[in-house]
Amino acid sequence: MNCYETMFVIQPTLTEEESKAQVQKIMDVITKQGSEIVATKDMGIRRLAYEVKKHKRGHYTVVLFKAKGDTILEIERNLRINEDVIKFLTIRYSNTVELAQFNKMVAQFSPVEEVAKEEASKVETTESVEETVVATENQEA
Repeated sequence: MNCYETMFVIQPTLTEEESKAQVQKIMDVITKQGSEIVATKDMGIRRLAYEVKKHKRGHYTVVLFKAKGDTILEIERNLRINEDVIKFLTIRYSNTVELAQFNKMVAQFSPVEEVAKEEASKVETTESVEETVVATENQEA
């Protein structure tokens, strides 16, 4: 399996929930093709270098994954079909220097398991503890 990086830009007009749904939809397409997602990074809304489909900003996301070469065509076809994706780029890491850079980026990005744990921890309810501080006065005689 080869190592790949795909960066895609989603329309900035989507709400946060819609953006997360689109990112999840794209990640599902990647995993459905038999690929293994190693890490992801949500870069948020950033300014584009030039106007794309009448948008000056976009919601950037980077996905690092391992896949067979023939699955990339299907992943890119799905990105092309998706109307909310305004731009995408897929890079293959092949030689040892590039693979070292890929592993370095995996260490910097958030692994997929950590993202899932963060989502689950947000759902859990937390108990609040109220503390009262009692002031005492020291009286010297």
